[in-house]
Parts: sequence; C-alpha cells; structure tokens
Amino acid sequence: MQKMIALIAVFAAALLLAAPHEIEGLALATRTHKIHYVPKINTQKSHDQRMALKSSAASSIDIPATIDSQRNLNKVQSRIVKALMVTYIASMCAALPATLFPVYLLYKAKIIDRVRKEKWSLRVAQFCSRWLMRVFPFASKSIFVNADDEQVKNPEPSIWVCNHISMLDLFFVLALDKKMRGKNRRPIKILYWKGLESNPVTGLMCRMCGFIPVDMADNGNGNANEYDPTSFKQMLKSTKGAIEEGFDIGILPEGQPNPTPENGLQPIFSGAFTLAKMSRRPIKMIALYGLHRMWHPDDSIGMECTARNMVVRVYPNGRIFEDAKEFSSTFEAVAGHFGAHGKDMPEEELRMWLDGSMWKTELARQAATRITSADDADKEEAKKKISTDVSARTQAMK
Repeated sequence: MQKMIALIAVFAAALLLAAPHEIEGLALATRTHKIHYVPKINTQKSHDQRMALKSSAASSIDIPATIDSQRNLNKVQSRIVKALMVTYIASMCAALPATLFPVYLLYKAKIIDRVRKEKWSLRVAQFCSRWLMRVFPFASKSIFVNADDEQVKNPEPSIWVCNHISMLDLFFVLALDKKMRGKNRRPIKILYWKGLESNPVTGLMCRMCGFIPVDMADNGNGNANEYDPTSFKQMLKSTKGAIEEGFDIGILPEGQPNPTPENGLQPIFSGAFTLAKMSRRPIKMIALYGLHRMWHPDDSIGMECTARNMVVRVYPNGRIFEDAKEFSSTFEAVAGHFGAHGKDMPEEELRMWLDGSMWKTELARQAATRITSADDADKEEAKKKISTDVSARTQAMK
C-alpha cells in the first residue's frame, strides 16, 4: 500500500516537473489551502444603522481575484489536475477500507460500542480525505469563516445545511470539517442518497460513520427528486436517535448535485427545517463554490477540469426559523448567491437575510401585493356589476 502511494506520488511529481512553465499556481501541500477570518456580521444593528450602511454596502468578504475569477486552466494544467484528482479518488478507495477495518474489528469484538465506532470511523474518513488531498493537491482551497471566537470555542448543537455542486462535495466537507466548524466541533452525521451504497467504498464509509440514508429514484441530476415515503420515516427516526446521541446533522437540501449552480439553487426541500424544529436546534449554513469546475454534475461535462480553485463560506449566527418557507428562501438567497458567484451578496443585504429582517420585509411586500390585487379585483367586480346594472336597465326601457 505504501509503495503504491509512493509510486503514484513520484508519478505526480514527475508530471509537475515536466512542464514547470505551464503549471503556474499548482502549489503543493502547504500552499493548497488557506483559512480566512472575516469580521463578525453584527445582526443586532438597528434599522437606522442598517439603512445608513446600505448606500456603501459591499461584499462582506474580500475574495482574492485568483479565486473569484476562476482562471481557466490550459490543456496541460487541466490534464495534471485531472490526473491528481483521479489518483486521489483511487487512493481513497484503497485507504478507506484499510483504515476502517481495524475499527470494524474492534466493534465486532465488542471492545467499542456502535456510537464510538461511528465517531472513530468519522475521524478516520476525515483524516484520509484531508491527508490524501495534501499528497495529491489537485485543488486550491480557501475557507472563509467569521471571526466569532465564542462560537468556535463553544459551538452549539446545530443542523448544518450546504449547497451541492459536485460529486466531490462529501470528500471536501470531510477534509475541511475542522477548519469549517472548529476544533471543538461535535461529530456529525450526514444525510446521503442511498444510491451511493452501490459503490462499495462510499457505501462502507457511510455505514461505518453511521451516516443516514435517504432512498429516492435515480432521475438524474437536475430532475425532480422522488423520495420513498418509508425511507423518509426511517430517516426521521435515525436522525432523532443521532441527535439524542450528541451528533450534529448535515443535510444537502437540494437532494442532488446541481448541474447549473451559476443559476442559483435547485428546489429546496424542507427536511432541514423539520429536523431543526423537532430538535429545537438552529440551522447553520455552508456554501461551496468551484468544485463543479473540477467534476461537473452534468455527465456530458464530467471531469473536464477547467479550474482548481474552490471556496467554502461558513455563515455565522445559526437561527431557528419560524417556517419552512423562511428557511428555504434564506438558504436559496444566501448559499445560492455564493454558489453562483463565489462571493457574498452585499454586506447589508446579507445581514438582513441572516437576522431575518429581509424575510419580514418580503412578507410585508407580499401582503401589500395581495391587498393591491384584492383592491383591483374589487374594483373590477364593481365595474362588472355597474355594467350589468346598466345593461339590465337598458333592456327594461326597451
């Protein structure tokens, strides 16, 4: 195993050395990920303060130009990135069974219980994902989190939601978990499509980590999801048990990789809101950008690596939403914007979405629209009534 990895590493290094003038930006190990702390978003500002800031509102995080622009790779760079990515995936297929097997033996020997088996397996999967990304650095990773030390030191039990833009999402969420949620984070169980179990390696990892399956028809990315109602009931039961055991829950509300992230999110399902309401936990949002440029959900594009920069945005101030529509609208606005553009919406607009005031404004606008529509309908009805009365009188006079 070690010899195989060493040979692959030598091969990758040879590729990198073969065309040094062609591979600008393909830095190794220590240069492939950066974590950026951005100023805390204060959601407690008054309305007047927010309006004063609105005229000068700008993006709440400063995305470096090399990330924001997603510079296209040339043919040589694209081949190198693809070779490293494929090698990474192959290495994960070899490393996961080998490293999870000792945990499985301890569990079968009843030396550790199921919960400990799941927690240890999660750590193993995270370690493999993170370490092999350093050995095969096919992506440049930037993580943006808010400088809220209290949340990092004392994280509250939460429901985590994230947009879904690539088949690589799960590996990156595992690899970057410590950077995203802090070293004091709780273990997490992720809801996943049961069809992933057709791959023996991902199936093994999901089962060993205690991730929670949801069964639905394989209609293809971009098409409507069809969930199995029986599976959904079992998912709620399993999730409730995981919450009682101290796990955080991770959900991809779109339910499938999004083939058109540049157009915003796919339809949002309210499962995250249901779980948050059931457990009285806040929902916290994560947004991904760039992974679709390495492995696109559209099969006709696939692994045409056009860029290697990916960005993760972790939003602060998890919140308990009042209803499912408020959650879906907020997630679609915040994560959808980042997933499409690789940067936040203007700071004041973002703050209003995160503290709920934007949703209240939207409700007020909808109410005003309904009232206006009702008034217009009443006026139209009155006109029809007058017209009918005039016609009736005219007929009577004849």
